Amino acid sequence: MEVRSVLQFLQDKTILVVGATGFLAKIFLEKVLRVQPNIKKVFLLLRAADAKSATHRLNNEILGTDLFNLLKEKLGTNFKSFISEKLTVFPGDICYEDLGLKDSILREEMNNEGPKSDLNT
Repeated sequence: MEVRSVLQFLQDKTILVVGATGFLAKIFLEKVLRVQPNIKKVFLLLRAADAKSATHRLNNEILGTDLFNLLKEKLGTNFKSFISEKLTVFPGDICYEDLGLKDSILREEMNNEGPKSDLNT
């Protein structure tokens, strides 16, 4: 698959990334945000006790790494607003039913952002 077709595919899409603090997930996330800024939304599942802990992990273990320096330079003062618009982080764990999501509003938002098909109507 060509890079151009991957970029076109991701435009205006919403995706879910689990294991977002892992090596490959960080590289994937940075690359997507840098080369396809028109992605609609990225939900990040982080293993954490609560939303505050998940946000802390996002800032320290993902966005705070050197990997995101190029994106920070590219966006300058717009970096924080871009990240706020594109990323939604939530605490959870793939070992639990419904990914351990306790926030029904977030679960509803994820369902609404997901792909639509004739089966969902």
